[in-house]
Amino acid sequence: MAYGRWLWLAVVAICVVGCGVRHVSAASARDIPGTFRSGGMDRTYMLHVPAGDPVGLVLSLHGGGGSGISQRALTGFDTVADAHNLLVVYPDGYDKSWADGRGASPADRHHINDVAFLVGLVTKVQHDYGVAPGHVFVTGMSNGGFMSNRLACDRADVFAAVAPVAGTLGVGVACNPSQPVAVWEAHGTADPLVPFKGGAVRGRGGLSHSISADTMVDKWRSADGCQGDPAMEALPDVRDGTVVHRYESTGCAANTEVVFYKIDRGGHTWPGGKQYLPAAVIGPTTRALDGSEAIAQFFLAHARD
Repeated sequence: MAYGRWLWLAVVAICVVGCGVRHVSAASARDIPGTFRSGGMDRTYMLHVPAGDPVGLVLSLHGGGGSGISQRALTGFDTVADAHNLLVVYPDGYDKSWADGRGASPADRHHINDVAFLVGLVTKVQHDYGVAPGHVFVTGMSNGGFMSNRLACDRADVFAAVAPVAGTLGVGVACNPSQPVAVWEAHGTADPLVPFKGGAVRGRGGLSHSISADTMVDKWRSADGCQGDPAMEALPDVRDGTVVHRYESTGCAANTEVVFYKIDRGGHTWPGGKQYLPAAVIGPTTRALDGSEAIAQFFLAHARD
């Protein structure tokens, strides 16, 4: 069995194991499982409701072979959401995958309209909890990162900001957002599954091809009309084998930004999240950056009012 195929199977195995307006009581953060009818199917999700009145809604998308529950465990986003009064919805992909446009995933092969499903789901939750327009955001890991970018490209009217991790776009997948979108992106240079420089991605559904992380950043800089070169800063070295550089593009339209975290020697991992497989298999998880906290702060700073 080819190494790439074995590696994807290992990641899938870990993910399967566990990787009207409502007024929320100030005393009780809670998790609510639900179903949403889309494309003739009942799709499932988990909704995390903070104790305080929600000020925004985050759609968090798992990687291939994962689930909403595994995404929650990987990122630890509930704790961050409680601190910032954010709703978080963790949907489950079709056959543990998203139709991000590359063509290889089970969802793509079955022509699932995940853009319609996910937009419909966040619209329902937004209405149910009185979340203001312009306060809806999307993030995701790997296949979920690809899907996050696709949602921001296709439905910039819905998502004010996007934060893909270890995911770009498939080669040839269009990105023509209807309005500027604030972008936070992170990618490891030693990612063995979604290459930093782009190229072959061997997933559960077969072979696809991705654009590079740098090309993805350039696409968003162009779409957002960012002027000048990005400003770079190195994050403090925590001596975990990774070095993180932050590239910030300002001077973008509609007060958006494009912020890119290049994680030198970082793997196919969530910054600050669980090391869900050994570093020898997927590469190391950087501890120089708390991805979930940084994403939440970025989202709140880039709501559309």
